[in-house]
Amino acid sequence: MPFDLKEIASISGMPGLYRIVAPTRNGIIVESLTEKPTRSVAQARNRVSILQEISMYTNDEESTVPLADIFDRIRKQYGSELPVTPKSSTQELSSFLESVLPDYDQERVYASDMKKLAQWYLIVNQFVPYTEEAATDAATSGDSQESASAAE
Repeated sequence: MPFDLKEIASISGMPGLYRIVAPTRNGIIVESLTEKPTRSVAQARNRVSILQEISMYTNDEESTVPLADIFDRIRKQYGSELPVTPKSSTQELSSFLESVLPDYDQERVYASDMKKLAQWYLIVNQFVPYTEEAATDAATSGDSQESASAAE
């Protein structure tokens, strides 16, 4: 996946997104994803949600779409400039999400979720590198290695 979200977290009670730096006895050390990053400790009592593990509901009862895939779809469709902001109306956010994820479950995905999606995408797009080339190069080199192995 182009955005590596394994070390990016949302922490309850703390605004914004954070990069996980290191574990401690009583929690984790995190660094804010802002222009001037600051380090702080997220206590064990805080709920830490890793973005890699978050997904959105779809109309298929047994299916969800990972947040990294949604970010990738947004990047391919809109680039770094979103047509909405986290403060856009619910109607605008809903039509934006529908353009990216047409089969999202409108009953289980709330307006607050759509606002977080827009806010998180803007932060991730600014502070987390997008590795489209590396993903396609790895796939290409893997295919050529398999072809070389088959030829031997």
